[in-house]
Order: sequence, then C-alpha cells, then structure tokens
Amino acid sequence: MRVRLVEGASLPSYADGIRQVYADVFSEPPWNEDPSAGDRYVERLAADAARPGFTAALALGGGTVGGFATAWTTPDVFPSGRSYGHVAEALGPGRVEGWLSGALEVDELAVSPDTRGAGLGSALLSAVTEAAPDGRCWLLTSVRAEATLRFYRRAGWHQVPVSVPGRAGLVVLLGPGHPAARP
Repeated sequence: MRVRLVEGASLPSYADGIRQVYADVFSEPPWNEDPSAGDRYVERLAADAARPGFTAALALGGGTVGGFATAWTTPDVFPSGRSYGHVAEALGPGRVEGWLSGALEVDELAVSPDTRGAGLGSALLSAVTEAAPDGRCWLLTSVRAEATLRFYRRAGWHQVPVSVPGRAGLVVLLGPGHPAARP
C-alpha cells in the first residue's frame, strides 16, 4: 500500500473504502460504534472537506483503501460544537488560543485491521501533518484507547496533562513539533 494526499473533491470516489475502514476500526473497543457510523462519517466527510486547511491522506493498494487520515485548520474563533466546548473548558481560553486556534487539527486516523503493522498509521499521520503551521498540530483521543495512545506517543506526540470533561474520557495530544510540547 502507498500513502498519498487526496484532494477533498476526490474523496467521494473512495467513499466505499473509507466507510468500510471507519466501520471496521471504530466498531472495535474502546469505540464500540455501530458499523453504520461509517455511513455517517462519509456524510460528515463531505462537509469537512470544505473546511479551511482541509487535508486528507489515503493508504491505497490494488484499488483498496487500507487506511485514511483527515485534518484541517482549527478556526481562530474556537468552535463550541462537538467536543470543542469541553476542550475549551479543560484548557482555558489562553491555552486554547495559543495552542489550538490556527493549528492543524487531526480529525480522524484509521488503519484497517488487515493492514496494520506495516507503518501505514505513521505514514498517514505524517502526510496530513507535514504542513502544520509552525509545527502546531493537535488531536483528541480517548484515554480508553490505550493502543492508540501508545501509537501517538511512539510518534512523538505529547498528552496534555488535563482531562477533558465528559463521558468519552478525551485527552488532548500535541504534535511533536508543537511549541507547547517542547521542553
């Protein structure tokens, strides 16, 4: 499989593969989403592709999608929907503005269970974060996703030592080049 950046307008032609990878990955613990969540993700992806700074990478081989990653620029006016309000509450306005607003936000990263162990996750993550402004990139994940946390730590990401309120057990991770993650 090869990883390549894909423009948002091209994503619909890969929708079936993206849907399947999403369903396969996020129906597993700790996410335990209904497999139909893949349909909702593909619908959301169409809107996400219009976000400023949107970027997507696909792991492709023989016409099969083996994984994907998406990211975009977090607006300067920090959003309040989805989990953003909880993140703002946990970090406070100063850190949100300095660390997250205007930074590249990794939204999703998923590698099919059939293609894991070949470095695709790292390649996808690198592909979508290589253009992070001043190295500023961040993401949310669950503390219950232990393998996911280990993956990001191996990739040099740093967990902000503040829990995000809510049932999901979310934590903020800052990319290896993020100025706030440097010693």
